[in-house]
Amino acid sequence: MLLKGLGLLGWISFIHLAGIYLFIQGFLLSRLSLSDVTQCLDASCTIPATHKRAIVLIIDALRYDFIAPEPPNPPSPFHHDVLTLPRELTAASPGRSFLFNAYSDPPTTTLQRIKGLTTGSLPTFVDMGSNFGASSIEEDSIIQQLRAAGKKASQIAFMGDDTWTTVFPDSFEPNMTFPYDSFNVEDLHSVDEGVIRHLFPLLEKPHSWDFIIAHFLGVDHAGHRVGPDHPTMKAKLAQMNEVLSRVVEQLDEETLLVLLGDHGMDRRGDHGGDGGLETSCGVWIYSKGAALSDPAASLPEHLLEAGSFPGMAYQHRGIQQIDLVPSLSLLLGLPVPFNNLGTVIPELFWRDTEGSLYNQALELNAAQIETYLDTYRSSSSGGELDSVWPDLRDKWYLAKSADQEGRVAALKEYTRLALSTCRSLWAQFNKPFMGLGLALLVVGVVAPWALYSWLGRVQDSYEESVNSLLMVCMRGLATGAILGCVGYLGLNRIVPEIDALDWTLFDAPLMSSIAVIAYTRPSLSSVFSTLKAIPLPLILHTLAFFSNSFTIWEDRIVLYLLISSLVPLVVAGVRAPTSRLRRRILGFSALFTVCVRLMGISTVCREEQHPYCHVTFFSSASLPSPPTLVLALVVPVSLALPWMCKRFLAISKSDNGVAALLLPWMLQAVLLAGNGYWILEWMDSADILGAKWAPLLRGVRTLLARSAMGGALVGGLSLWWLIPLCIRVNTDARSEGKPDAKKKQVTVLGFANAFGSPYFVFWMVFLGLLFVVTQLTGQVVLSLATLALLAYLEVVDSVRDAKGLTAAFASAKPSIVLDLEKVSAPLQFSDMVPLYLLAVHTFHATGHQSTIPSIQWKTAFVLSSSVTYPFSPGAVALNTFGPQFLLALAAPLLALWNLPPLPQPDASRIAVSNSVRTCLAAMVCFGTLLLGSAVSAAWLRRHLMVWKIFAPRFMSAAAQLVAVDLAVLVGYGVGVVRIVRRVSDVFRGMS
Repeated sequence: MLLKGLGLLGWISFIHLAGIYLFIQGFLLSRLSLSDVTQCLDASCTIPATHKRAIVLIIDALRYDFIAPEPPNPPSPFHHDVLTLPRELTAASPGRSFLFNAYSDPPTTTLQRIKGLTTGSLPTFVDMGSNFGASSIEEDSIIQQLRAAGKKASQIAFMGDDTWTTVFPDSFEPNMTFPYDSFNVEDLHSVDEGVIRHLFPLLEKPHSWDFIIAHFLGVDHAGHRVGPDHPTMKAKLAQMNEVLSRVVEQLDEETLLVLLGDHGMDRRGDHGGDGGLETSCGVWIYSKGAALSDPAASLPEHLLEAGSFPGMAYQHRGIQQIDLVPSLSLLLGLPVPFNNLGTVIPELFWRDTEGSLYNQALELNAAQIETYLDTYRSSSSGGELDSVWPDLRDKWYLAKSADQEGRVAALKEYTRLALSTCRSLWAQFNKPFMGLGLALLVVGVVAPWALYSWLGRVQDSYEESVNSLLMVCMRGLATGAILGCVGYLGLNRIVPEIDALDWTLFDAPLMSSIAVIAYTRPSLSSVFSTLKAIPLPLILHTLAFFSNSFTIWEDRIVLYLLISSLVPLVVAGVRAPTSRLRRRILGFSALFTVCVRLMGISTVCREEQHPYCHVTFFSSASLPSPPTLVLALVVPVSLALPWMCKRFLAISKSDNGVAALLLPWMLQAVLLAGNGYWILEWMDSADILGAKWAPLLRGVRTLLARSAMGGALVGGLSLWWLIPLCIRVNTDARSEGKPDAKKKQVTVLGFANAFGSPYFVFWMVFLGLLFVVTQLTGQVVLSLATLALLAYLEVVDSVRDAKGLTAAFASAKPSIVLDLEKVSAPLQFSDMVPLYLLAVHTFHATGHQSTIPSIQWKTAFVLSSSVTYPFSPGAVALNTFGPQFLLALAAPLLALWNLPPLPQPDASRIAVSNSVRTCLAAMVCFGTLLLGSAVSAAWLRRHLMVWKIFAPRFMSAAAQLVAVDLAVLVGYGVGVVRIVRRVSDVFRGMS
């Protein structure tokens, strides 16, 4: 009986996964990478080299304002007067030194920027996902062109971020390659010191190399760890300024120096998205020998693009970051890489008043882009260009036929049109895949809703009914698999991109869902009643995804909906037939509201919310450290939480058994260890004890985190598994009439909550796991969410009793009102709505938004000081989607809370049936959110904000649903199954 419910939940999870997979196949496609290489058989495909060698210094996350010219009064709040050398040489060396504000295409993660900086191509949205596991670059690149030109691997040197050796595994000789771990965010110095140690000896031997790539990481790590406005950042930039001075001093006249950031960073020091601070990076190009431009020549204004930096009132010379690829290639006498979409930078080629060298370079650049587009047009993805091809052709023919004066401007416009066109088109969509995915997401909501309603009608014959339903489901899956293969054979020519496996993944869950829905036989009247029963907050929340402004402000909307969802329960409390129930409902409702409102104080801000949002999760928007008040409160809150949980359990005398062991001892230790880890992390980041203590602090906090998570996962779950129940049996011998006649009286403490209390202890173990990977403010929020959950459980239980009593008073036999166990109202789907809203609210209050920059990368290093698979990505995933997992894990509590264990086996059957129903209700709620976000993303796929707002919200909803499905499978399959079996064993045979 128990495992059959797990089979139903697993089947619904399969539908969700199949729908997500198929929709993503159509919505988040990667750009087609062409393997063609620009081949140069003579000098016609390039220009004479101006420099024999080049040094590319990459200061990771070097934002433009770190090297920007002096701002006007009042100064920009983002200005950092630390990297002074580029400004000094730009002013003192006209024609030899140039400073640019470069736009780096999102996603602004290092892997994608390396691809752009070497190939000149554009990243796509889903490329960001490979940042934790980079794959080699197969496209033509400047590295490949260097090797083709005779610059062998032994003449291309690299040092720094080890991502380069992953994407170019065979391009650097071992004795010229010095990679360092790129993801140890807490280490601000090792990579930079390693680069310095190997860079300057090479500069002393300029004829031993042709190309040097030196990728510094300290600025990026300082941003992630302490933010851009921390004194540590100024010290790190000062170190980079010193390095730059030494490089310029040792630079010979035949070497070109390029300094750049691969991307910028936001106000908090993070990156990954498309915010103005993340996409603005500094670029400085310097030639110590030959001038790159004639200082006396005046460049035409129409060739120079202006760029703006957020917070600065004046404009700067702007370029596209990928413009470096054709410019650097031609300056070194190399062909432009085949897939490049950048445009040569005029300042680097304007050697005379007519700009003849620039004209020649631009001709080669435009011809390369034209060749690339022609090749792409003839590829399997060439249909993407159909709508824009006439405009591209017209612009190309206009440029080729223009006179000499207008030719340069026309070629420049053509290259920029090609870039803007490809940017818009490589949000490519496959409508058949999207349609299949949406169809499964629809049945992924309808099927669990049908099951939820059906299980409420067949509780008396639960086991037999579920057996029959599972057989129907299996037949539907088999039939769908066969139809998938047949459909592939029949539709292969119409939609060749959908293979047999994809058709099977679509038809199998679809047919099984149709079979199950037909088997449950929803009548027309039940359909209408079902539509009436759909909670308004869920509908409004889903519809909000069709508005960009509502999606941006979802955190505030959810708070409003969450408070509003409690109104019907409060009304029921006011109408409760007894004063005790009124006090309980209104009192616990007030506690729930207070906790939720206090959680709402913790905020992080999306870029679009400024200036109407202020960060409170951190001490400020640019300092990712905990607020002072949180530092003072977090330990007392962690000390109080287990005690308050015991007080709630004491209401039903369920603070016995495993609760008396886990809550005040093991759980307390886990919570305090979680506090200790993040307090030590704050002390280390703030350098409170000095650098000499940093290794000790790192070691101690790693030990704390491992001990806490290991203790909770192994010790806590093992103890709970062995002693799952929270009951205590007292036996008294009492006289019955005669002095020598005694009868034993057995009292079971915790009887009334025999199912709910052990499941809550099981839930608290997972709270401990999440607690460790959650930063200090989030730990306070999780504590408040726990109290809100307990208060809500008491409210729901009391409201059910009140409704049952009201119905009993209205019945013809009101005498049964004395037996509350017989009159409690049945489970309602609306009971799940505040719980799912609490999950989303906790997600926002623990420092998250549905954006890439809000990911808290610090958590990747909770269990180790460097990236360790799978623990580092797992810790980030747990931190990000743990709130939804945790509150979905609590869904069975709605069915089990204050459910007495007698009579058996009816009580166990009700516990199992209602637990499955609450799990299905959680799946329906989050499945509806995913469906709404997927439909909005598909419908608004050409919206200006699709990749900034709608696509990230869809990806967040998909990940949340996966977390919820996993939570209900774990909660039911482990928690409910174990508890019901133990309760059945203990109370079997008792009346």
